[in-house]
Amino acid sequence: MSTTYQLDTSTSRAHPTPAPMKRMTVPQIQARKGKDPVVMLTAYTARMAQILDHHCDMLLVGDSLGQVIYGLPSTLGVTLDMMCAHGAAVVRGSYHSVVVIDMPFGSYEASPEQAFVSAARIMSETGAAAVKLEGGEAMAPTVAFLTARGIPVVGHIGLTPQAVNALGGYGARGRTNAEHAKIIADARAIADAGAFSMVVEGVIEPLAKAVTAEVSCPVIGIGASADCDGQVLVIDDMLGMFERTARFVKRYDDLAGRIDAAAGRYAEEVRARSFPGPEQTYQPKP
Repeated sequence: MSTTYQLDTSTSRAHPTPAPMKRMTVPQIQARKGKDPVVMLTAYTARMAQILDHHCDMLLVGDSLGQVIYGLPSTLGVTLDMMCAHGAAVVRGSYHSVVVIDMPFGSYEASPEQAFVSAARIMSETGAAAVKLEGGEAMAPTVAFLTARGIPVVGHIGLTPQAVNALGGYGARGRTNAEHAKIIADARAIADAGAFSMVVEGVIEPLAKAVTAEVSCPVIGIGASADCDGQVLVIDDMLGMFERTARFVKRYDDLAGRIDAAAGRYAEEVRARSFPGPEQTYQPKP
């Protein structure tokens, strides 16, 4: 979808206003099943949301922010406070995309009632359109409980990072018959419970194709298959902010290298006293 932005500098340095713009909706995403692929990227800040918004159908405020923003070893230390703060920033920075916010580890697993309290807080404090939670058949009652109460849910099956300790690592899933059958069952359960979309992560390609064909809601792949109904990547991985990434990541830039080079030029000019120059300093009026 092509969108024209006007730059409004009256209130901030980078505050794009739509001309015109109307945010996509959950039913519109649902209707994309088997049609034009859904474009999804993560975003954690208002400025990044502004840049990505007109390219994407969905913006995911992922709990990957624990590693990307806070330097945590995994997603397990992410809190509701973190998700709400970053989620609200992304909603403020976007006008077009459906914003989905991850429910962090420990905020929904105990019971459907706990999940509703956490999800309601996320929705009310951020203005996001939906929440995402990990898990298959065991989480189906929770998905049904939330959707029955007006909270749209994106599921997440296959490689589920919040369960990394139980899974024993981040390797691809679905290589055994038992694991293949379980992931298919998980997909059916989450779709039948009312999820309007689901992320399928880190599974072998034939399984990703099977899941996509099996369920009626759009399947968003990450480390899955181009035949899924859409794709998502962590924005910092895609931009080349980290030297090491998962096999399924395609680096579309080397932003870390470009930032390093720019910072190096700045440091050289500061040490040489060539910055700031006449263009960056104020002089007395005649």
